[in-house]
Amino acid sequence: MPEKNSPRPPDSLRHIAPKLADLTSEVLFDDVWERKELSKRDRSLITCAALIALYRPEQLRFHVRLAISNGVKREELAELITHLAFYAGWPSSVQAAQIAEEALNAAG
Repeated sequence: MPEKNSPRPPDSLRHIAPKLADLTSEVLFDDVWERKELSKRDRSLITCAALIALYRPEQLRFHVRLAISNGVKREELAELITHLAFYAGWPSSVQAAQIAEEALNAAG
């Protein structure tokens, strides 16, 4: 059963691509993210790693905030970003560090 606080796609996505918004809500967040084989914290780390490696800063912004709410600590994000510099490239990690800092500052 999905949590009531499951992430939802932005209204702009629903306006442009309603089926994609439905799939995002119903399949990705209400099904895949709810599977018990991995914790949400682990899923957040994996997702952030993939988004850093693929250089997807806009999606990374959302997922870093989600990772923080799923219990990922500042030190863990920093280590993830540092580790990926050697695999995904320096620019990707520098961008990720800036995004993480913004999210962490906003979270308090």
